[in-house]
Amino acid sequence: MTASPYHINDDMTNTSPTPLVTVIVAVFNGVTTLQHCIDSVIQQSYPNKELIIIDGGSKDGTVDLLKKNNDSINYWISEPDHGIYNAWNKALMHAKGEWICFLGADDYFWNDLVLERMTAELVKVPAEISVAYGQVMLINEAGESLYPVGNPWEIIKGKFMQVMCIPHQGTMHRRSLFERNGIFDESFRVGGDYEFLLRELKSAEAVFIPSIVVAGMRLGGISSTPANSIEMLRDFRRAQLMHGQRMPSFKWMMALSKVYLRLVLWRMLGEKSARKALDFARRIVGLPKYWTRS
Repeated sequence: MTASPYHINDDMTNTSPTPLVTVIVAVFNGVTTLQHCIDSVIQQSYPNKELIIIDGGSKDGTVDLLKKNNDSINYWISEPDHGIYNAWNKALMHAKGEWICFLGADDYFWNDLVLERMTAELVKVPAEISVAYGQVMLINEAGESLYPVGNPWEIIKGKFMQVMCIPHQGTMHRRSLFERNGIFDESFRVGGDYEFLLRELKSAEAVFIPSIVVAGMRLGGISSTPANSIEMLRDFRRAQLMHGQRMPSFKWMMALSKVYLRLVLWRMLGEKSARKALDFARRIVGLPKYWTRS
């Protein structure tokens, strides 16, 4: 575990009626979607917020976009980095908020009232709880809303030790969480957020904020292909081993089996037909279409 590079402001308490919220965005060659992300932060009705953007040395016009939005960004830098967790750790060195959240350049706050509604609930969160989350809406490449993800903590608490089931774009981290548990482990490529939350939630509680969709998450990232999903699950398993779970859980093994099944279908039927077959199976068990719409 890596020590935090900054110290907590002793004057900050969880009783502030308008806590400062830090929004951290990591981006690399994200010029096509970053402006939407920035606008969704700027347009929040909640005034006590700051925006930090870490760019990994983009060459596609992202830097020009950051310069154009300079007055709306509290801190930004563009330089080569070592992945998303390295970028987030850089941002944490400049974060001043009592609560901190992370968006990708493809993500955006769902509406202008998100932070106002979330902070109204965050001030009620007991001081001993450092993780609070709402839901995230999955968005396909056509811009269509699929369905929200994120369930109450009392439902997923046992499952969380087996697989990542908290939507990270919808998660608020208390500032003291990083002082207590350190920063993100940069040796992970895709599972560092899960490993970080495991440090806390293997023995602590989280709070689910109901009826709030925090962010829209555009699909097409790490879980869009079977090969990437396998890498993600392997990262999750490494995180579990780091935190004392010696044997893989049933749910993790089932998730891995499903990915390998997808991989077989991809190769046997082709991607288009495989997606249709997978959605047919989802409909049989009462789940909404996903694969043919993502």
